[in-house]
Amino acid sequence: MKKRAVLSVSDKTGIVEFAKELEALGYEIVSTGGTARTLRENGVAVTGVSDITGFPECLDGRVKTLHPKVHAGILAMRSNPEHMRQVEELGVTLIDVVAINLYPFKATILKPGVELEEAIENIDIGGPTMIRAAAKNWQDVAVVVDPADYQTVIDGIKAGGVSKETKFELAYKVFEHTASYDAMICNYLRKQLGKDSLPDTLTMTYEKVQQMRYGENPHQNAAFYKEIGNRDNVLSAAKQLHGKELSYNNINDANGALDVIKEFGYDIPCAVGVKHANPCGVGLGETILEAYQKAYEADPVSIFGGIVALNREVDEATATELAKIFLEIIIAPSFSKEAMEILTKKKNIRLLELPGLANPNTSDMVDMKKVAGGLLVQEIDTKIYNPQDLKVVTDRAPTDEEMKDLLFAWKVVKHTKSNAIVLAKNDQTVGVGPGQTNRITALELAIKYGSDKVKGSVMASDAFFPFSDCVEAAEKAGITAIIQPGGSIRDQESIDACNKAGIAMLFTGMRHFKH
Repeated sequence: MKKRAVLSVSDKTGIVEFAKELEALGYEIVSTGGTARTLRENGVAVTGVSDITGFPECLDGRVKTLHPKVHAGILAMRSNPEHMRQVEELGVTLIDVVAINLYPFKATILKPGVELEEAIENIDIGGPTMIRAAAKNWQDVAVVVDPADYQTVIDGIKAGGVSKETKFELAYKVFEHTASYDAMICNYLRKQLGKDSLPDTLTMTYEKVQQMRYGENPHQNAAFYKEIGNRDNVLSAAKQLHGKELSYNNINDANGALDVIKEFGYDIPCAVGVKHANPCGVGLGETILEAYQKAYEADPVSIFGGIVALNREVDEATATELAKIFLEIIIAPSFSKEAMEILTKKKNIRLLELPGLANPNTSDMVDMKKVAGGLLVQEIDTKIYNPQDLKVVTDRAPTDEEMKDLLFAWKVVKHTKSNAIVLAKNDQTVGVGPGQTNRITALELAIKYGSDKVKGSVMASDAFFPFSDCVEAAEKAGITAIIQPGGSIRDQESIDACNKAGIAMLFTGMRHFKH
């Protein structure tokens, strides 16, 4: 009996060659629409779906394959005598191969200015139905959604039949494909409705960017996946110009650098040094070279082997300075020709070009943390403070210069692991104390890093002071002003300590824990 294959694809990569191979192996090719036209134009004999069903395509092609003579041919179990009796009685021809990939919904919604109506028209109905049916009947039908699998199917047929193991693998790929497809549709429609980004049932889809050599440690497998969308300010949108593949830790740390630099935008040249996802040096300057020099001088020990993000093109002078130490990654909007000549001489450095790196994150983005048996999801932290909530709580108000440094430090401490303290002076961090189990130790660490630069600096704390010990340590170190959220039942104790020391203190009313 002649075997039958249904081919209907949006991505026509390899479909002509696949059809010709099947035809040569004795298969009748059934197809519709653009796929049928492409095959006929390339010399493949094609049977139209309407010739099988006896029913014309209708509703602008919305209905063509949704017919018992198609689906019975796919779903009939060859090992079931009653199924075989019924298909013979009904005049149904069995379908042995189904090769379908779906309407290009993703490509449609990624087009600038796409309208809802166009997106809706690119929701496939018949395609998912057929491939799900074929996957359900995987023992009898070889179903292909990925052109990369065409040759596998041909090789299997030539060897006497596609193996059950291969058919099962192909069936699995169908449900992976349709799950992703439906999740994209769901997420798109939710955004159109302005729905909460934290629905009762959360289904998300990501695409693999990179299989990694290992994860945080060599014994852990890992991969990098990207969200589906047009974001221009995220790491997955960066173009790597030089260097070996990014590692798991590289990506995590580089994301920390991007988070900090977004707080400063493009208004003034800014350089951010990051080590183990924590900022170790941040500087602003009249030029990007000056900004980098400030970031480097903030902590020349920790920045070694770290990641640097800059919000201006890397020019020759800046590249010369960057090349003086070992850095894992440099991320910038662009690199001048002279800078590339200097930096590409360093074999182990990675250079990433990301023109939109300092564009702010948006409130529709979510932050996720996997825990055993569950997933923590929250809106991404896009706020810094509400201006109306800034409140001077001490007798002395900050000077204009102190206020400038306080707000600078506040932007940095937001992206430093809790408990976090950041000391800053003259548009430069002078000491960062990240990730401690108590706040006084974080401050002591920041003071240690800052050394003789601490005197005359200001301090930012990511959360309130439960005791006055941090104020007392700040006074001893010569810190002149403090910014913190406030909100402790013992706030007055810290306020009194500041007044006694002549330290100005500002409450923001907004906390920025980062765990």
